[in-house]
Amino acid sequence: MPLNSGLWTAHADGEVLLRLSRHGPGHETPVTIPELFRESVSRFGTYPALVSKSTENWEILNFNQYYEACRKAARALIKLGLERFHGVGILGFNSAEWLIASLGTILAGGLSVGIYATNSAEACQYVITRAKVNILLVENDLQLQKILSIPQSSIETLKAIIQYKLPMNVHNKDNLYSWDDFMELGNSIPNSQLDQIIAGQKANQCAVLMYTSGTTGNPKGVMLSHDNITWTAGAVSRDCGFSHAREKQEVLVSYLPLSHIAAQMLDVWVHMKIGAVMYFAQPDALKGTLVDTLQEVKPTIFLGVPRIWEKMQERIKENGTRDSQLKKKVFSWARAIGLKINKKKMLGIYETPVTYQLAKALVFSKVRSALGLERCRFLMSGAGFLGPDTSEFFLSLDIPVGEMYGLSESSGPHTAHSWENYRILSCGKILSGCKNMLYQQNSDGTGEVCIWGRHVFMGYLEREQDTMEVIDEEGWLHSGDLGHMDSQGFLFISGRVKEIIITASGENVSPGPIENMIKKKIPILSHAMLVGDKAKFLSILLTLKCEMDSITGEPLDKLNSEAIKFCQSVGSQATTVTEIVVQHDLRVYAAIQRGIDAANQEANSGTHRVQKWVILEKDFSIWGGELGPTTKMKRYFITQKYKKQIENFYQ
Repeated sequence: MPLNSGLWTAHADGEVLLRLSRHGPGHETPVTIPELFRESVSRFGTYPALVSKSTENWEILNFNQYYEACRKAARALIKLGLERFHGVGILGFNSAEWLIASLGTILAGGLSVGIYATNSAEACQYVITRAKVNILLVENDLQLQKILSIPQSSIETLKAIIQYKLPMNVHNKDNLYSWDDFMELGNSIPNSQLDQIIAGQKANQCAVLMYTSGTTGNPKGVMLSHDNITWTAGAVSRDCGFSHAREKQEVLVSYLPLSHIAAQMLDVWVHMKIGAVMYFAQPDALKGTLVDTLQEVKPTIFLGVPRIWEKMQERIKENGTRDSQLKKKVFSWARAIGLKINKKKMLGIYETPVTYQLAKALVFSKVRSALGLERCRFLMSGAGFLGPDTSEFFLSLDIPVGEMYGLSESSGPHTAHSWENYRILSCGKILSGCKNMLYQQNSDGTGEVCIWGRHVFMGYLEREQDTMEVIDEEGWLHSGDLGHMDSQGFLFISGRVKEIIITASGENVSPGPIENMIKKKIPILSHAMLVGDKAKFLSILLTLKCEMDSITGEPLDKLNSEAIKFCQSVGSQATTVTEIVVQHDLRVYAAIQRGIDAANQEANSGTHRVQKWVILEKDFSIWGGELGPTTKMKRYFITQKYKKQIENFYQ
C-alpha cells in the first residue's frame, strides 16, 4: 500500500486521517457540518440568511428558519429512502431550495451532489449513476424533461424526483413531487431519528461530492469531508478578514453555479460560518441581469469568474464611448491617478493626495455605483486566470480585484487576498495553516504547485488510480498548475503542466501569457487559443466579440458595440462576424495582423512568436461546448472541433 493510504480513500463510506497541524492555524478542533450549522444558528439565529425575489418583493429566511427548513428536508429525504453515503443530486440555478436540499441531504447522512444546469442528459446520467443518486431535485420543467429522457434502466438507484420551481407539466407520475409536497413528506419521521443520524457523523467522512467540470475528460467525483468544508470556510473567512454578523453583516449575491466549488464555498459554507445575508440573483444573471441585482442589493463581498470581470470591463468601456470628449479626458486622467496610487499601496506606501480624492469623487465612486459595488470591500476573481489587461483596468479605477487560486480538490481556495495583502497579477498568499511546494522547479523558480493542508480532498469516488496520480506518496496534492512565489510569499500562476505546448524544437511554451497579450493588443478579440504542440511554429485560433442570445447563450453573428467601435477605428463598416470572416474584411484583417506583430515584439524568444492565425466564424461558448460551466476554455475539445483549421496552419 502507498505510504499515504490513510490520507485518502476512493470509497464514499471511507474515512481519512485529518491533516492537523501541531499548533496554530490548522490545529483547530474538527467539526462536522451539522455542528457548524448549529453553532451558526446559535450565534446568528434571528439574522436574515437567505433572501429570494418573488415578483417585486424579497422573501427572507433567517438562520433559525433556514435550519428548520433543512431539518424538514432531511426528514423528507429519509422518508423517500435516502441511503447513507448515497447521493442527492441538485440540478438547476441557485435558490433557497438548492441550499435547503443540499444541507438537508448532509443532515440526513447523504452526499450533496451539485449537477451543472448546462449538462446534457448523458452528462446527468453519468453523475447520477456514479454518485448512486437516490433522490434528484430539478429546478424546472426543462430540467425535468432532460431527466425523463434518460432510460430508467440506466439510473436504477434513483427513487424520486422533486421539482423545486413551478410550473410542473408532468402529473400523476410515481415518485415525482413538487417542492411543497416534498417538504411535508417527512412529518412522520421523528426528530429523534434524524438526530441519531446526525450524531453518527464524523468530521473525516464524506459530505459533499463535487464533480469536476470535465474540461480534460470525463468528470471526476471529488469527495470532500466535513472537515475539508468546515475548516476551509473558517480559514478563508479569517485570512480575507470577513466580518461576522454580530459585528457587521456581510452581504452576498449568489449567481455562479453552486455545483462549482468556488461559488459553493462562498455562498454556502463561508456564508454559514460568518452569518452573512445572501440574495439570490435571477436565473438569467449571466445573460445580463446581474448588474441590476448588484445595484439593488449592493453586496459587501463579490466573487466573479474572469469572464464576469471582462464583461464588466466591456460595459464600462461601452458606456464611455457615449461620453463627451471632456468626460473621456477626465476618465483617462483619473485612471492614471488610480494606477499610480494603487501601485504605491502594494509597496506599503499609502497616499491620499487631493488629486486622488478628486478622481474618486468624479470617476471611481461613479463607476462603483454603476456596477452596484459601492459598498463592496472584498472583490475577488476565481476559477480561472484573470488577464493582466482586465486586472490593471480595474486597479486603475480603484477597484483592486484579488485573484484566488485553488481547485475542487483543495475544497476551493488555496490562496487568498486581503486589503493588506494585495499584489496585482498574483493569487495572494497561501491560506494560514496550509503548505505549498513547487515541484521540479526550473531555473526561474517555476514549478508544479503542490498542496498540503486540511483543505486537501479525500479522493476521487471509485477512482483509486486517479487519486494516486494526484496525491503522492508523501501526501502532497499535485495541482497540475505551474507557478512561482515572490520574496513576499505571493503565488503567481503561469499555466497548466498539461497545457504546456512543446514545439518541434523542444521549446516549452505556456499559452496563457501569449493569449492574454494578443487579446490586450487586439480589443476586438473575445477568445484566443494558442496551438502548435510538436509543430515547427505557433499558431492561434481567434474569435470576435459578438452579441449573445439572451435565452440560449448562443453567440450571434452581430458584433458587440466594442467590436463595432474597433472596426470603425480602422476604417471598416462591418457590424457582423460574417462581414469580416466570410467576406474577408481587409481592414480588420490588417489591424489584427498589426496586433499580432506588436505582441510578437514582446515575445520572450522567436519560438514564442505567433506565425499564423485564423478567425473562427463563431465565438466560443458553453452552448457550443468550447467553454466549461465556469467559462474556462476546453482546450482538448476545441482542438478536436477545429481540427481542420489547425491542420491548415501546418500543411
